[in-house]
Amino acid sequence: MGLIWQADFYRSPLQSVEGQILWELLVCDQTRSFEYVASCPQSQANSTWVTQQLQLAAKENLPDIIQVFRPQSLSLIETAGNNLGIKVEATRRTLALKQWLALKQYPLIIDKPPPLPLPENLWGEKWRFATIPSGDIVDEFIERPIPILQIPEFLKPINLGLASTVPIPGVIIYGGRHSMSLAQWLHKSNPVSLNYMNGTPDGLILEASLADRWILATFADEEVRDAGKLYQERKQLSQGLHFLLVQPDDSGMTYTGLWLLQQEE
Repeated sequence: MGLIWQADFYRSPLQSVEGQILWELLVCDQTRSFEYVASCPQSQANSTWVTQQLQLAAKENLPDIIQVFRPQSLSLIETAGNNLGIKVEATRRTLALKQWLALKQYPLIIDKPPPLPLPENLWGEKWRFATIPSGDIVDEFIERPIPILQIPEFLKPINLGLASTVPIPGVIIYGGRHSMSLAQWLHKSNPVSLNYMNGTPDGLILEASLADRWILATFADEEVRDAGKLYQERKQLSQGLHFLLVQPDDSGMTYTGLWLLQQEE
């Protein structure tokens, strides 16, 4: 895996002595055993400055990957990463960095756009809520020839300390002839979590990438609403762990894509 850093570059709540707006770069590793902070006036907040600071932070040991969660930070850090030959990964899963920002009482709120409808040409034939026992969810799929399989190591139930009998809630989409197109679109969208939203109508909202939101389904059926509420309740018992499964039909013979997801804090 190599050395991974997490970084944020954003307007600081603090100001300079002259009352100038400051931008602050925070860099840490995944355990926060390494931390680096630097700030500059807004007029200097550019990729050249970030590149120089990353070199200073690294001394000789540049990371292989820098993870960034804030959309406003991404392009500057990506450019700096390109300058230094470092891969920059856009991900909401920057736990160490977010804990550090929370300790510093810095704002973590990301502006999220209203959810957009899923492109119509991708939508499957039907869908349903489902559960799979925690002890089966990895073994059930890991050996199968599934074209798109996203089971991150840190989300395996055993690594979350979940008992094998805990039901992991999820959503199964039967994609029919759109099954592969839908799975490929989801893969590119980088799913984070899938939430039932109570409303008029109710809906399934996919949180994806850094701040994207998509409406996967809407419904007004009372029975489906009850299933949606139960789905959200089960997520509380599974440490937020849930799944999204795309398959062509309900024969149970073939699967197109599986994502293990986790509710954000």
